Amino acid sequence: MREQFSLRLTALAVFCLLLANTGLVVSEFAGIGAAFELLGVPKWAVIPPAAILLWSLALFGSYRWAERIFLLMSLAFFAYPIAMILGHPHWAEVGKHLVVPHMEPSKDFILLAVALIGTTVSPYMQFYAATGVVDRGAKPEDYKLIRADAVLGAVFACVISLTIIIATAAAIGGTGPLNSAAQAAEALKPVAGQNAELLFALGLIGASALAGAVVPLSASYAIGEAAGVERSVSRSFRDAPLFLGLFTAQIVLGAAVAMTPVDVIQLLIGTQVLQGLISPIVLVYLLVLTNRRSLLGPAANSPRYRIAATSVVVGVAGMSTILLVQTVLGWFGLG
Repeated sequence: MREQFSLRLTALAVFCLLLANTGLVVSEFAGIGAAFELLGVPKWAVIPPAAILLWSLALFGSYRWAERIFLLMSLAFFAYPIAMILGHPHWAEVGKHLVVPHMEPSKDFILLAVALIGTTVSPYMQFYAATGVVDRGAKPEDYKLIRADAVLGAVFACVISLTIIIATAAAIGGTGPLNSAAQAAEALKPVAGQNAELLFALGLIGASALAGAVVPLSASYAIGEAAGVERSVSRSFRDAPLFLGLFTAQIVLGAAVAMTPVDVIQLLIGTQVLQGLISPIVLVYLLVLTNRRSLLGPAANSPRYRIAATSVVVGVAGMSTILLVQTVLGWFGLG
């Protein structure tokens, strides 16, 4: 990005990522605190140790070691497909809305749609996915496997998101907005019964800890790349002071703010909406770079990929624009 765009455009991309990531890091540590509160443990007793653990994971490990830990954390998501099946949803309705999506013109619907985009097409993942390829030492002959890994990872994420939505709708659909993690845990009662809160807490701990490490790493990677300095979890603090210093600062800030009295549900929705608003900006950079044959040669997007990627960017940008227009009109009493 630093080589292909002007300094101002590079700074804009990095600023957008930092803006999106700051709130997200806070929300992940708040999620860890909320999960342990379900188990009867106060958040002040777990957030600091969790921050130290995640910080140590990056500071004293290698990329491949950290990657394996992240993969183990992701196993928590398999609770949701089971909950979906045992929740006995109305499969005819599920099939109908998979083919013909349910849409509403209301501001709340658009808000949550943008939040859903933000949590699925997160800006930080675009940076992390690219820089992770470099940090693991991949070579051109590995690109086919890396592409397959990216595609399968995206499909897996979308399938898990789908099962979470269906499981939650089957268990607590129509009951109104959620106000706490304890209410959200009701979605797992079909599979866990009285152990629903325990299973939900484990899933929330795994998901929050995973993102709590990856999110600050992505911003550190991006800023390190923009500044042209050493950036790798396999390096020491002496070799990569800016990279690991930024990672440390984000962990400390996120944990400190999460210790304050925050509304976890509103914080999660707000940060994911911000992610959804910023995603189109980051995706435009990505689209321009991946279309440049002068930069990537045979690895550049084919016409088919260009059409698909452009359609996604336009769709995401359209949703974000609608939400922004609705918000601004609301300020003037016109929304």
